[in-house]
Amino acid sequence: MSFVFQEPIDSAAIKAKGRALGVDLVGIADGAVMNAHPPNPRLPQTPDRITDHDGDRCIVLAKRYSIGTTRLPRVDERHKYYNDELTLSELESASLELVLWLEDMGYPALIIPPTHVDPWVYFGEPDQHTETILSLTHAAVEAGLGTLGMAEQLITPEYGPRVLLSAVLTSAPVEPDRKRDEALCLGPRCGRCVQTCPVDAVGHFERDWKTCNTQRSPHGFHALADHLGRIIDEPDPEVKKQMLRSKDQFYIWQSMLRGAGVVTGCRRCQDVCPVGSDYTRLADALDEIPEANAAKSARLTAYAQAEADGAPPQSYDSAKRWIGTLKEPTQG
Repeated sequence: MSFVFQEPIDSAAIKAKGRALGVDLVGIADGAVMNAHPPNPRLPQTPDRITDHDGDRCIVLAKRYSIGTTRLPRVDERHKYYNDELTLSELESASLELVLWLEDMGYPALIIPPTHVDPWVYFGEPDQHTETILSLTHAAVEAGLGTLGMAEQLITPEYGPRVLLSAVLTSAPVEPDRKRDEALCLGPRCGRCVQTCPVDAVGHFERDWKTCNTQRSPHGFHALADHLGRIIDEPDPEVKKQMLRSKDQFYIWQSMLRGAGVVTGCRRCQDVCPVGSDYTRLADALDEIPEANAAKSARLTAYAQAEADGAPPQSYDSAKRWIGTLKEPTQG
């Protein structure tokens, strides 16, 4: 394809446009580097699986969660879900506007939303964890926005893990950013993500995503399938009617209207992370972790000892590129 009408463009212009559209952080990853380093080689989440022509650069956009919703500690707070969904809508709108601007400049582009899972890897099990077509957390690391933490979430210097992500693939030949080499995560000596998880899904630089999904998407497809299955299996017609009018049915209906509780849900591991310049405005509401217990503390002690002994887990070794070099244990 010949681009006769391309305007001059550079990384600074793209980042300035993203910020003008209301995005808080913008980074640019090299598509070729992402193709060469898939997070999961068995299921390559890479630009070249999406486009043969316009994956030269991956522009990663991050928008912070609101401070007020982050200070709400309840896991099942639907007001929080709804606010997060509105934030996601704003991020998606900014992504579209950036695509249209790039194409006006002469560079084809397309949005990679955070909620778009690959239907080809769904095997008829509503409870299975399905991956997004492109891992935006790994893309964000390649774009220099931060590093991965113990809960496999992106951690940024500005907002810790308290951001939503979107991405734009484009053919614009601009300078990519460099990823960070040193881990931002404080590791098991902090371990607040492990202590706070309501379903104990966070491990030593790994997460049980299937278990986590019951909370981070409490009214998602698995909940809909289970609910409809219970109605079908119920032999009593009157009970069936009650189930159709139940709170579970109401939550699913309400979630289908906006996505609240489907694409948004529990984010306690993100909320309580002390990394990020924004945490000073959160600490008074989040410093105390009511979910902490002795068993979780014992696990963290074991994790810390393993690192001190120079024996980090396999989960770290396989993701070291995106986690970064761990900080040395503090002496004394």
